[in-house]
Amino acid sequence: MKLRLILVGKTVGAPLREGVADYAGRLAHYASFSIEEIPELKQTASLTRDQIKTREGKLILSRLREVDWVILLDERGRHFTSLAWAQDLERKLSHGARDLVFVIGGAYGFSQPVYDRANEKLSLSEMTFSHQLVRLVFVEQLYRAFTIMRGEPYHHE
Repeated sequence: MKLRLILVGKTVGAPLREGVADYAGRLAHYASFSIEEIPELKQTASLTRDQIKTREGKLILSRLREVDWVILLDERGRHFTSLAWAQDLERKLSHGARDLVFVIGGAYGFSQPVYDRANEKLSLSEMTFSHQLVRLVFVEQLYRAFTIMRGEPYHHE
């Protein structure tokens, strides 16, 4: 099973890029993990939020295969503690043959067709984070989940 993270747009700012790259590198010790960046839309000043979400949604959907298990990072998603999410992830990894694909949308979220395609929604907090910051927080939590599954000393309870 492979783990993929699809992002709308490039990660902006050296500290965020470096942090994401650091945790992505650490994840390579545990799983096949890749990050796919969908280019940001150009010339969007005349577009509505819904038009932007629709165009981004088409690009997201074009990256998904029918057999992928798709999890959207969404503020209306399911909440977990780090321990509970590690357990949920471990169940998926041990019982599923599908690749897990996590998706972080653009600044305005997802179009309805993307929501319709998703198998799950995951929220990292009841607080709202920028779609840029969520990248680092998510990759760190994914790394944390693997260290919890392996009983390694990264996570402190």
